[in-house]
This record gives sequence, C-alpha cells and structure tokens, in this order.
Amino acid sequence: MYDAILVPTDGSEGVDRTLEHAVEMARRYDAWIHALYVVDRRFELAADEDREDLVERLTERGGAAVAAVAEAAENAGVDAVTDVREGIPYKTILDYVAETDVDVIAMGTHGRTGRDRLAHLGSVTDRVVENASVPVFVVNIGDGD
Repeated sequence: MYDAILVPTDGSEGVDRTLEHAVEMARRYDAWIHALYVVDRRFELAADEDREDLVERLTERGGAAVAAVAEAAENAGVDAVTDVREGIPYKTILDYVAETDVDVIAMGTHGRTGRDRLAHLGSVTDRVVENASVPVFVVNIGDGD
C-alpha cells in the first residue's frame, strides 16, 4: 500500500513520536522513509543579520535533523533518504511529494485547541492536510507548550 513515507522534520523532539508511527508503517509495508527539512525562506527574508550566514546555519541544522531521522529509521531496519531544501515549508513539502511519488505523509501537530489554535491558523500541518494529494497521518506530539 505504501512504498514511500515522508517525515517532514523541524529537528524538534516531537518528531520522534511521529517517527515511531512512520517506522511502524514502513516496516509493515516494506517502505522507505523520506526525511525532509525545509529551510524557511521567510526567516531569510526577515533577517537583520547576514542572510548567507543564517541560511548556512539553518541548512546545517536541517542536515542534522534529517540525519537523526534517517539514523532512527535505519536503526529500526528501515531504509531512509534525506533532503534539505529551501522554501516555504508547506509548499516545499507538497512539491516534494509530487516530485518523489511519496504515498503518505507522517507529521506532527502540537495539539493546540481553542484560542491558541485560532492564533496559529495556517500552521504547516494544517496547510499540508488541506492541500495534500496523498493521505496525511497526523500525530499529536504535544500540547503546544
């Protein structure tokens, strides 16, 4: 059913919880894990500091984040590929899906509710869910704290 599972990562600890589910799906379906980190172009445009330095630091952070996902997958016996791209996160995730024939996206949400949820409308997960051409497996990774 699934040959390729995308796990977008921001390098946070919450990705571990999502990865547990993605790895289990990958084992069940003998699928690959695709780890993707998006260097958010909006940070670059808003930067007061040297933009090249900022992009370099964010790219290094992204490399470490996708390497951690790949290592966890491979330790569980699942093959993984990694990619770090620049762009607007939700758009870049959707572009990656279209380019690589990913079958399902596994990503987390912080589980915000009420007023806090209204303040964060347009989150990456919300936009991916609304626009994805493939199923999106959403894992509640916390309470937004």
